[in-house]
Amino acid sequence: MRREINGRVIRLTQGDLTELDVDAIVNAANAQLILGAGVAGAIRTRGGPSIQEECLRLGGAIVGQAVITGAGNLKARHVIHAVGPRMGEGDEDRKLRDATENSLRRAAENGLESIAFPAVSTGIFGFPKDRCARIMLEAVRGFLSAGETSVGEVIFCLWSREDFEVFAKALEELLPQ
Repeated sequence: MRREINGRVIRLTQGDLTELDVDAIVNAANAQLILGAGVAGAIRTRGGPSIQEECLRLGGAIVGQAVITGAGNLKARHVIHAVGPRMGEGDEDRKLRDATENSLRRAAENGLESIAFPAVSTGIFGFPKDRCARIMLEAVRGFLSAGETSVGEVIFCLWSREDFEVFAKALEELLPQ
C-alpha cells in the first residue's frame, strides 16, 4: 500500500525490517539503548556487535527522543533508535509522536532519503496497535507536508499480517485514495 504527499511516498509492507535496503531502519528502543528482544534483538543479531557498541557510547536517550548509529552488517546504512513509551507511564501519545518526528529529524539532519519504521512500542511496551498506527502515520504526514526534507520515502515494515492490516486501515482513513 502506498500514498504520496508532496511527491514523497509513505509505503506499507509486511516483512522483516532488518532485510530492507534503505538509508535507515528504526529500532523500537528502550531508554538505555540496550538491544534486547523484539525488533532490537533482530537488529542486534543481524547487524552484529558494532551497533550495540555505538549505543553504549551514546549512553541512552529519553523517551520520545531518537539517536542514530551505523548499521553494522545490515543492508540499511544506519539505525535510528527511537525511544517509545511504555503503556501506563503517562502522556504516551505525545511521546510516541515525538519519537516518530525525532526519527524523521535524525534522518533529515543526516541527508537520508529513505527510512523504515516498525510499529514502535507495540511489543513488550504494550502500546495499542491501532493508536500506534494513527499517531505514527499522522506524524509522518505532518513531517512530509511541512516542507523541504531529504526524506523521500517512509516505509512502515510490519511483521505480522494483523499489524499490516491495522496500519493499512489507518492509512486509508488518514489519506484516502
